[in-house]
Amino acid sequence: MLELSEEENDPSLLTEIKSSLADLNDQVTEAEFKSLLSGKNDFSNAFVAINSGAGGTESQDWADMLLRMYLRWSDRNGFKAEVLDTQYGEEAGIKSATVLLSGDYVFGYLKAEMGVHRLVRISPFDSNKRRHTSFASVFVYPEADEDIEVEIREEDLKVDVYRASGPGGQGVNTTDSAVRLTHVPSGIVVQCQNERSQHKNKASAIKVLKSRLYELEQEKQDEEKKEMEKQKKKIEWGSQIRSYVLHPYRLVKDLRTNVEVGNVDVVLDGDLDIFIQASLRFNSSKSGDAM
Repeated sequence: MLELSEEENDPSLLTEIKSSLADLNDQVTEAEFKSLLSGKNDFSNAFVAINSGAGGTESQDWADMLLRMYLRWSDRNGFKAEVLDTQYGEEAGIKSATVLLSGDYVFGYLKAEMGVHRLVRISPFDSNKRRHTSFASVFVYPEADEDIEVEIREEDLKVDVYRASGPGGQGVNTTDSAVRLTHVPSGIVVQCQNERSQHKNKASAIKVLKSRLYELEQEKQDEEKKEMEKQKKKIEWGSQIRSYVLHPYRLVKDLRTNVEVGNVDVVLDGDLDIFIQASLRFNSSKSGDAM
């Protein structure tokens, strides 16, 4: 076709050929990327839990920025996002949040995001305009398949109900609709408050608990899962997987793969694919070396 376009001197045909080659390249890249998603749970939906580190309002605001980043990433990729629980900070931001992201390979993509994320910026909460460093953790685990049997006995559950609250402690509900479940044998605690119905919140909490218990059981049997769990490090300096610097320069750097992006705003707006792909390739190469 290229020779034909040159012989006929047809620029539109040449443009069509270039477009077809670009589409083919995109398809090859996507196929190569999908080949890296061969883990047992990679095709699953994913629960994403975000927790602010020490530092009060600074870290809580950073955790809220991360929540927005993953919600925007989900929207960019056509996935469904359901915020199951949000614990708001006293002044701004969030103490924690749990989100269910649904779509093909969501867990496979986001498992690379698990770890501690570090932000350096001039604080909007500091009247002296000093530079602050904030930390927040991201933990990702797959949604348990509905067909998988995970026994949750009522006698093993401690159920607490309370009133859901909004930003800054403002009430968003006048009834005790929020639900906290404690699974006594494992010590796992989950909570959901974003629905106005106590019944719906309890159903969502049971869903989260089921996935947590399934993951716990998998960890006992699967060395790969144990390695993944080790990444849940203390939320502090020295344990981060990625740094986001807004001052004195602007740069996002993944500390595992050394991938860097200067346009911080685009990354915080959910453009994470360059980091996710690099991390998956890095982990794949490590697995190959181990073999």
